[in-house]
Amino acid sequence: MGEVTAIQSFADFKSLIASDKPVVIDFWATWCGPCRVISPIFATLSEKYTNVAFFKVDIDEQPEIAQEVGIRAMPTFVVFKNGEKIDELVGASPPKLEELLVKAN
Repeated sequence: MGEVTAIQSFADFKSLIASDKPVVIDFWATWCGPCRVISPIFATLSEKYTNVAFFKVDIDEQPEIAQEVGIRAMPTFVVFKNGEKIDELVGASPPKLEELLVKAN
């Protein structure tokens, strides 16, 4: 399974999204059933799309990050590049998640 790193602080988040490499973040919550279902799929896709950095944010542990990004539903996958939000997907749809990654790549 690929590498998906949990973001532990707002400062980490800010420095990670400033990268010129695309960064995709899975915004999730422990109580969210669909989040738990798509999480292993997200990890598997991280092996396939090696040009993209994969991270996850537990919205209950990092509410400041979730608020900054404007997360309204879980799961939400957001792509950043050079500090800018370039794309997002709301919901646990493996085909749409892969489509998001193809565009980000």
